[in-house]
Amino acid sequence: MSITQLKIPRKALLRDMTAGLVMSIITVPGSIANGILAGINPIFGLYSTIVGTTVGAFFTSSVIMNVDTTGATALAVGSSLLGKSSDMHLEYLVVLVILVGIFQLIFGLLKLGMLTDYISNAVMTGFITGVAAQAILGQVGDLTGYYSQAGNKIVRVFDTLVHFREIDIVTLGVGLLTMTVILGVERTRLARYAYVMALAIATLTVLVLGLDSVALVGDTTNIPQTLPRFNLPSFSLIGEMIIPALAIAIIGLVQSSGVSQSFPNPDGAYPDPSGDFRGQGIANLATGFFGGLPAGGSLSGTALLRSMGGRTRWANIFTGIFSLIMVLLFARLIEALPVSAIAGLIVMVGISIVNLPRISTAWHTGPAPTAIMLITFVGALLMPIHYAVFLGVFIHILLFVFQSAEAVRVEQILVLGDERYAETTPPEVLPSGEIIILQPIGSLFFAGAAKFEDQLPAIGQAQGTAVIIRLRDRDEVGSTFIRIIERYAQTLKAQGNLLMLSGLNQHVLEQFEDTDLLDLIGGENIFPAQARFGASIEQALQRAETWKNQQS
Repeated sequence: MSITQLKIPRKALLRDMTAGLVMSIITVPGSIANGILAGINPIFGLYSTIVGTTVGAFFTSSVIMNVDTTGATALAVGSSLLGKSSDMHLEYLVVLVILVGIFQLIFGLLKLGMLTDYISNAVMTGFITGVAAQAILGQVGDLTGYYSQAGNKIVRVFDTLVHFREIDIVTLGVGLLTMTVILGVERTRLARYAYVMALAIATLTVLVLGLDSVALVGDTTNIPQTLPRFNLPSFSLIGEMIIPALAIAIIGLVQSSGVSQSFPNPDGAYPDPSGDFRGQGIANLATGFFGGLPAGGSLSGTALLRSMGGRTRWANIFTGIFSLIMVLLFARLIEALPVSAIAGLIVMVGISIVNLPRISTAWHTGPAPTAIMLITFVGALLMPIHYAVFLGVFIHILLFVFQSAEAVRVEQILVLGDERYAETTPPEVLPSGEIIILQPIGSLFFAGAAKFEDQLPAIGQAQGTAVIIRLRDRDEVGSTFIRIIERYAQTLKAQGNLLMLSGLNQHVLEQFEDTDLLDLIGGENIFPAQARFGASIEQALQRAETWKNQQS
């Protein structure tokens, strides 16, 4: 980012300042909710907004991207800290978030922004839906006032239903009131303020009516009216946090890719995803040293900021500044927020995350995307979230390899004359004394190469046959494919037949030159791709005819 990008036109100053102020009012309750969602002191969620949002605004390729903590990353943090003593949460969090920043910065420096294209819609749909379910189920205790000691969140829901007489009706009523207000206000012109208004109404209700049985944030958490404190990482914790950090880094980057693809910069150009990776990495490095939750590009936050008039980097900078002012001046007000109201807010956030059209798309696309979505969803419910991401990606890779292999086929090209060609099914067994042109269709890597070998015509008793394999439009072939071609060439040669290759581009030709395959086939039987379509096939056919005449 150049310094000129920080210049703000007078017309935009008031607009960005207003957007930042309103955004901070909306963000502070959300940050507290994410802190609670992660099972840690809510102040760590606020520090993410104060530090991460402000620093991210300076370094992302996207001018307007809102970098902040999200429900998905908060849940992943909660999974990462499961079983850790609350006294050690800050030490683990510092190491975790710094590692997240390092991973994201490395991804950005290596220009790996395009890798988000390889995480399928099915994986992300299953993961995001699982995160939403985790968020909703995790609020049962705060929402009802009954805290089950069962092993996991699903069992806790059933245990709560069994012990329904121990539910605090007043606490549940405040949570339901919060959810009802959100639903009602979201149907009006004030929809963007629904969460703030719901929390305000719930808080006033508790204070005015003196509902002493309703727990407040201040009953368990002290919001310090101080600046975030600088922390040094404990290097001994790196080993425990490195895998969760990698998963959280990927979660944040995948979520931010939607921002990069949805919101162009003021000059009309779309941001560089790798540049946004770098910006988020720097933001998390800073956030980690100050004890905040991991931050990432927020699609909903960015859309909200834009809808309130934000247009430059200063909109996010003002968001961070005003959030700090709120912590310094209004900490006691934050402590007065009812815990069940925040739980109701989180439930509504969880419901809003569930994308029914996206689920329907994955469900109706086919059995493979449906299976990937369901497995990732169940994984997100039953295992730590960072492992669920890796599980979904791993299964997707396996299915991709399997589907790629299934899509491989071999076609025979028939020469009709006058540069006219047709495709047909190749013979199961090679005939003698013929010229056969074969063309593979589909991936030739790994299992695809083996599938190709299975479909090659058997050599049988064939003699004096020239087989031409056309490889035009292949930018690269794997070592498995090269070994298959080598075996086929050796068997053909042993019975007095000939293998020829046509349409090779320069890179594939270099791959063959680096192996013994070129010597086996012979340079005179290799025909590089030509600018004119069909030229290399014609050269190969001429060579084949010459060879056949020599065999007579």
